[in-house]
Amino acid sequence: MPADRAALGAFLRSRRDRLTPAQAGITAFPGPRRVPGLRKEELAVLAGLSPDHYSRLEQGRQQTITDEVVQALSRALQLDDIERAHLRDLAAPASRRRWSGPEVAQRPDPGMLRLMDVLDHVPVLLLGRRSQVLARNGLLSAVLGAALEPGSSFARWMFLDPDARARIVNWSEFAAAAVGALRYEVGRHPDDRRLMELVEELRRDDADVARWWDDQRVTFRTSVTKHLAHPTAGPLSFGIESVVGPHDPEQRLVVYTVEPDSATARVLPMLASWAGVPRGVSS
Repeated sequence: MPADRAALGAFLRSRRDRLTPAQAGITAFPGPRRVPGLRKEELAVLAGLSPDHYSRLEQGRQQTITDEVVQALSRALQLDDIERAHLRDLAAPASRRRWSGPEVAQRPDPGMLRLMDVLDHVPVLLLGRRSQVLARNGLLSAVLGAALEPGSSFARWMFLDPDARARIVNWSEFAAAAVGALRYEVGRHPDDRRLMELVEELRRDDADVARWWDDQRVTFRTSVTKHLAHPTAGPLSFGIESVVGPHDPEQRLVVYTVEPDSATARVLPMLASWAGVPRGVSS
């Protein structure tokens, strides 16, 4: 079975398993149940497909998948917007998604760098493909206690550096979302060998990554709160906002926002002074 169709089948099975007949608004088909959620036949009826057609989809034997079928499955499985986008990516023909030439090294978008300069009073990070750090300001390094030099991997720091788990109080929440974001990126770039090597490395070296990867969750999170335990400044709290650039959708500006007059806002200038943080960004 082609890898892309295997991924499609695994995602459909995982979403089918989490949805019961009652949640789907139907009466369960009679007979003993061997699955925690919907049966294949029940989902087929909900989506307006024949049982054989749906079985071919889940088994990876259906090469052509129309937009109408994707929409019907999305409705039947009650997918959210990110899951719908992920399903569309998985269902796209391989010829439409095939790698088309040498990858051009990502360079930070100049507009994003100018925006980072304006936001130098809060921690800011610019991420590219595969969670690669494209730029960051000095305050981000001071807050997270990590150099995170341009070209490094934010995901590797998040999962493989013990200091990340110690410093991020709600680490599990952010780490699980990071795995979901990697899965979403894999769906968009199934032929990216370096991306898959990163995923396999993280799955091999971190049991949490392996567990979260297997649950098929996809995310693209914004507007969440990150709680940090800084060894000098004490407890810090940030609202994390992500902005996708207008010129390169693969670049994402991550801004650590603070409430005005909050304890975190008051301590940031002192933290920058203690750490000798220079103005400007590193890219």
